[in-house]
Amino acid sequence: MHAAGRSGKGRGQHFLLSAAARRLSVAQVARLDDDEAYRLFCGIRWCATEGEPVCPHCGCVAVYRHAKRRIFTCKSCVRQFSVTSGTMFHGRKMPIRDLLVAIAIFTNGAKGHSALHLARDLSCQYKTAFVLAHKLREALGSETKTREAMGTIEIDGAYFGGYVKPANWRENRVDRRLAKNQNGKRRVVIVMRERGGRTLPFVVRHEVQSVETLEKRIRPGSTVHADEARSWDALYYAGIDVKRINHQEAYSDGEACTNGAESFFSRIRRAEIGMHHHIAGPYLNDYAHEMAWREDARRIDNGTQFLLVGLAALIHPPSTRWKGYWQRAKRIAPS
Repeated sequence: MHAAGRSGKGRGQHFLLSAAARRLSVAQVARLDDDEAYRLFCGIRWCATEGEPVCPHCGCVAVYRHAKRRIFTCKSCVRQFSVTSGTMFHGRKMPIRDLLVAIAIFTNGAKGHSALHLARDLSCQYKTAFVLAHKLREALGSETKTREAMGTIEIDGAYFGGYVKPANWRENRVDRRLAKNQNGKRRVVIVMRERGGRTLPFVVRHEVQSVETLEKRIRPGSTVHADEARSWDALYYAGIDVKRINHQEAYSDGEACTNGAESFFSRIRRAEIGMHHHIAGPYLNDYAHEMAWREDARRIDNGTQFLLVGLAALIHPPSTRWKGYWQRAKRIAPS
């Protein structure tokens, strides 16, 4: 718990309850007029030039401004572009102010925000909100998919999807470890969490299949903390310095601890149970990266989070996964 403030009784106050966590409200964004929303959008897209347009094709800052339309013509390559050209919002139909409101709503969800709620908040079709939310998740996760972990790293794995737990009656109990009682849809989220650094997840079918990826994405000289699962035994043979903790005996023994990784999985479970209810299949990787970002940004005020999400979407190229999704032009490949 972060002691960002003190309550009247002297107890530590959770950061999300403090005034420091509140720097932006959805009402503030919704009250922007079209010109104000457009200037804010330009300021996020071209923050390095204080909102002045930069050609996405050649990088030239000398442009012609069109009086009747919000587009620009580059003086160097003579190509036209807009504030959303070459971004995740390329070809958008939703007004810019509504996009900003959507980003604010998405950001303010401590446990995520469902597409159904987003569709009601924006008064748009569920399909529109579904794709928009997943585009934001893709943008947030794009920079961490190939990033290497370093320093002291906690690793762990947790299975998601493929099974809805029934009421705990004796006659319903079956051994879900047996292949005959599985539907083949379960996937495991593997997390590499740097202490004092980033949270880097990825998805595999079985925990043991993650070792090859871990070898590639853990920098030499790092120290890895893992639990007693036999899947991690192969890390010793890869020459990685591994410290183990047996969770059947303790959660920390002074030598090894994976509580940071467990905290990340707790956030995903809360999002699954309390918000999305189903985060399995080909979308599991997107939800994992979203929750990793939320875990890393949990001490950042929501105004800064809003700018970070907007910037991530505006520097990300058009999505090849979600463009034309509902027309089946592109299908989402399984993770």
